[in-house]
Amino acid sequence: MEDRLNPFLYLELADSEPEDYAASRLGSVLALQGVDRATWFRNLRFRRQDFLPDFEFRVEDFKTLAVYETSVEIPAPEVPPGVRGLRFRQYPRPGQGFLTGQPTGGLMLVLISARDPASAQALRDWGDFVHLPPLATGDLGFSMITPYENVTGGEPRFMHFYETVTRDAEAALQAEINDVPSLYGGVETEAYRHWQVHPELVVDYINTFERAGHAVSG
Repeated sequence: MEDRLNPFLYLELADSEPEDYAASRLGSVLALQGVDRATWFRNLRFRRQDFLPDFEFRVEDFKTLAVYETSVEIPAPEVPPGVRGLRFRQYPRPGQGFLTGQPTGGLMLVLISARDPASAQALRDWGDFVHLPPLATGDLGFSMITPYENVTGGEPRFMHFYETVTRDAEAALQAEINDVPSLYGGVETEAYRHWQVHPELVVDYINTFERAGHAVSG
């Protein structure tokens, strides 16, 4: 997480609770060549509805997010029923925010795609230069915000990791919802709408998670 630079991440989205996932699945993935360590998280707002109807997520919700840090791009592992896998590489721009020197306690996961794949770069530029900077100052509770891209070039095309020191990443999300509009003169202004959405934006998933466990390979 924030205390190292991970060129690749392998994510598993599991329908089971973190304790059950860790007991049944964690060891087999950690044993894969190239996997260095794992951190797994509990969904704080399973089946959340508060982004409807503006954003209807295309990724089905899940109870456990497992993040495997890898030194190389690993092949896609076979997954058991109730588990989905996604592979990402860090986008070649730096994360935004600051290092706290403390473990990541919470995480907001955002998955997005472009309506037209040919517009993916325009969407990425909007994310890096318009949307992320005001969220990375520390005022809302986010520390590092790091962009990743799908290694396959498919969907979800991009991933944003919003890290928090506390386990309550939901508090940072609610601060974003409540406090950011005032920076742009309110939710009805063109400036706010420009910050909030891009014409090519498809929101595949947004949710918040608290750290449930950590393990290293070997």
